[in-house]
Amino acid sequence: MKIVMKKKVIAIVCTAAIGWATSTPAFASPEQDPLVVAADALVVRPALLVTTVAGSAVFLVALPFAAISKSVKSSARSLVVAPAAATFTRALGDFDYGRDSWEMRTAAAN
Repeated sequence: MKIVMKKKVIAIVCTAAIGWATSTPAFASPEQDPLVVAADALVVRPALLVTTVAGSAVFLVALPFAAISKSVKSSARSLVVAPAAATFTRALGDFDYGRDSWEMRTAAAN
């Protein structure tokens, strides 16, 4: 009887330990840190705007080569659309905005 109870306790402790070890904490917060939002507005957004303009220029130079290789759509997405979306549609202070979310929205729109 004691051995059966001991095995049950060990099984419960092991199950709990595995559950706690594999769970990830959620740090969701409805409000952004004001310093992060200010840095995004004053530093990151202007840099992304410059990146969008520079990417547009590079895209225009690379357009003939992209047309030959039939990669105009992917080149435009990488050089112009992604930086523009990060500049103008991303929420201030949201640095989790990334390629995965862009691809999911693009796939849903098509």
